[in-house]
Amino acid sequence: MIWAVVPAAGRGARFGGELPKQYLDVGGRPLIAYTLDALLSHPSVHGVMVVIAENDRFWRGMDAVAGKPVLTCSGGAERADSVLAGLNALPDDVRADEFVLVHDAARPNLAHADLDRLLDLGCGDPVGAILAAPVRDTLKRAGDDGGIDRTEPRERLWRAYTPQLFRRMQLSRALAAAQAAGVAITDESMAMERQGLRPLLVEGREDNFKITTPADLARFEFVLSQRHR
Repeated sequence: MIWAVVPAAGRGARFGGELPKQYLDVGGRPLIAYTLDALLSHPSVHGVMVVIAENDRFWRGMDAVAGKPVLTCSGGAERADSVLAGLNALPDDVRADEFVLVHDAARPNLAHADLDRLLDLGCGDPVGAILAAPVRDTLKRAGDDGGIDRTEPRERLWRAYTPQLFRRMQLSRALAAAQAAGVAITDESMAMERQGLRPLLVEGREDNFKITTPADLARFEFVLSQRHR
């Protein structure tokens, strides 16, 4: 039984506008609805805990998708605070040693084949795993004046995606430790790495992109238009 935590308490400041990006309208539905569809249409995912902002007036109150439960709880100021709140709010029958997925609310184009591979490999790893993709572009390090200082080697560099898969209690402890140390956590794997653990990298499709800019939203709208042709 796999549950997923979807942190959705962020404001999406980089996107701009009053409406948080996870609630932007795409084809008559909020963006987050596609994310929940992608997760809950998978046979191995039993339910989702959506972590929303306190007094969130944009959440539409979905309580089930594909006949599976969608629960909510209030998040915190930072992503790590929200994920920890979501883990703590999971139903009591989600055991401490069970694997839990964490997936971005604004990453709606997750493929079942990627999730299959993540669960297959990650559940067999002592720590867990994340979806990721190797860096393929040439990387430049910029100086303070905006000029190029040097070219950085890209070998062994990966871009981290979600979902990320870890055991409920291990991840909770890792996030709480980072929180206590005042360390800003940008993804769940970073919290685990701080504990000396080495999550597995599972290569996923590069169209599992996160909606960060209006161009990303236009790209997803195009993906949807092709999907329904």
